[in-house]
Amino acid sequence: MEKNDDKDPDHNDQSKGEEKGDVVSNTHPPDESDGKENVDVGNAETEQDPGDNVDSQGEEIQQTLESLSEELDQLLSSLSLHKEEHKDDTEEKGEADADYFQIPQFVGKFLDLLEDKLSKYDSGDPKTVWYQDQEEVSSLLEAVDRVSKLMGLLLNTKSCLDHHEPLINHAGSIQQRAMAFLEDEFRLLLEESVIKETTLATDDQQDHQNDAVVSQDQDQVTVQESGDQEIEYPGYSEEMVVLLRKIAEKMKAGGYGWECREVYLVGRRNILMRTLKHDCEFEKVSIDEVQKMSWGELEREIPIWTKTFKDCSSRFFPGELKLAEKIFPGDDGSLFCIITHGLTIQFLGFAEAVAMTKRSTEKLFKILDIYETLRDSFPSMEELFPEDLRSELRNEVTSARSRLGETAIHIFSDLENSIKSDSSKTPVPGGAVHPLTRYTMNYLKYSCEYKDTLEQVFKSHSKMEQEEEGTNSSACSAFASQLMRIMDLLDGNMEAKSKLYKDIPLSCIFMMNNGRYIVQKIKGSAEIHEVMGDTWCRKRSSELRNYHKSYQRETWGKLLGFLGHEGLMHNGKIVKPNLKERFKSFNATFDEIHKTQTTWVINDEQLQSELRVSITAVMIPAYRAFMARFGQYLDPGRQTEKYVKYQPEDIEDLIDELFEGNTSSSSAATAKRRT
Repeated sequence: MEKNDDKDPDHNDQSKGEEKGDVVSNTHPPDESDGKENVDVGNAETEQDPGDNVDSQGEEIQQTLESLSEELDQLLSSLSLHKEEHKDDTEEKGEADADYFQIPQFVGKFLDLLEDKLSKYDSGDPKTVWYQDQEEVSSLLEAVDRVSKLMGLLLNTKSCLDHHEPLINHAGSIQQRAMAFLEDEFRLLLEESVIKETTLATDDQQDHQNDAVVSQDQDQVTVQESGDQEIEYPGYSEEMVVLLRKIAEKMKAGGYGWECREVYLVGRRNILMRTLKHDCEFEKVSIDEVQKMSWGELEREIPIWTKTFKDCSSRFFPGELKLAEKIFPGDDGSLFCIITHGLTIQFLGFAEAVAMTKRSTEKLFKILDIYETLRDSFPSMEELFPEDLRSELRNEVTSARSRLGETAIHIFSDLENSIKSDSSKTPVPGGAVHPLTRYTMNYLKYSCEYKDTLEQVFKSHSKMEQEEEGTNSSACSAFASQLMRIMDLLDGNMEAKSKLYKDIPLSCIFMMNNGRYIVQKIKGSAEIHEVMGDTWCRKRSSELRNYHKSYQRETWGKLLGFLGHEGLMHNGKIVKPNLKERFKSFNATFDEIHKTQTTWVINDEQLQSELRVSITAVMIPAYRAFMARFGQYLDPGRQTEKYVKYQPEDIEDLIDELFEGNTSSSSAATAKRRT
């Protein structure tokens, strides 16, 4: 916007006799004889005596914008009336000069005073920050408003166009300069008068007392003892919003409304993006950039996106709409839409781009985060937009959610496929919990934290489920059915893997380990327990007891056989060779069990304890009874020491060493023998 600093040098050289020219006249144009009484500013050249000059200058010193404003208002009223009275006049009647309207000299003086004020503000003197003084604000804005009204009347009144071209040029130059000044100030106030939280945090409150006073004058902010005061976005004080609105109104009245709106749009868009970067670490990324990102990069970007979208819905966008409505009343949301619509479309583009990236099971939860954010935060966001844009955005969100939902369902299918395809032939050492069991159960447990969302996803976006479930869908939700199917697949996979163990007891330990892990995970999660139900848990617990019985029978049943009475007596007498062999067989078998099963693993402490207690409960009473019944038939001393290797307490201690996963040492049974 150009600024014209030219003004008529002859303005200030007026005679005392010309003061009567300050009265608005509706007469014909003057002839040369009375030209001194009716002077057009910009063309006044009069002869005055020195005494008049001194008096005139003395009076002009007293003239200010305020003192001339009332006279200018009367002139504007008269000029407006004159314009209406002569709007139908034509020159065909030979009365081209009949509608002449005389402009008094004080108009030029008013323009000069306004120009001086603008020059003072443009000088950069920090003491002339005009908006800190309410009287200055009123004086300047009212003066600019009067110039705008004057220009409007001059340009739309034929006689003024015909006779007052120099005045029109002068007033136009001043108006243009005033509008350029207001535009710059509007931009500056818009960008620099946002109350920042950092200005409220004070280490030494005394050092900032002066700042606090200024802030109260400008922004109505009270500095508090703590620096964590919440400031409502976008952070302008009410006084500043009122000032910005007044500037916008004056610029619009002067025909510069478009320029003011343009400054507002650029300024607020930049401020919004800076705020999103500062508060949310958000930066725009294109769809192509999203699809080229590694999962690690994308995993960091998605939480930033979800926070930004939520904050825009609840805080930033409502703040932008409210601010635009306050500064530009009657705008009907058009400025808000220009500032935020493109950003909203970019948000939705990011969501779709994530859904289109290569699928993998670890992406499910971030995808569900985006899905939930759109579902929960978009409804309040869309209410901010007018109906035509609302419909467009709603379609975009529906498309994004559909892509995300379908991707989530396919990821679950991929989980099924990964279980089916896991056909490794290497058994897990010690019968421990299989990595696939851990991964699947942790995955399902975490999935069930999104249970309601997954229920909605499967219900709204699943095509294959509806065909496969048939009548079952009414009794069991699509997600629950999917979960059951995954559990069945996992069970089948573990059953197959248990057959990789040549030792049946170890196979049982493997199934107990994995089964116990699954049940504990389900019981430990209210969400997954709700889906699987008590019936399923009871069934699995029953299966675990069966494996427990099988293990005990296969391992300790044989050892208990050595403690039976059969074959040890003949004709009522003890057969010592058979008794000695029985003790030797028991010792050897127990040593082998101890050596082997100390390397087996049971991670669940409760299961480990239950097994040890159950083994002890079976073995110790039987061994104690056998010793009491037959130990006396061995000769004391060397014979007893050779065949009675363990006391019952030794057996009990060694049982407590089982299932520790101790692969680095062999049996230490002999060292445990009590003497």
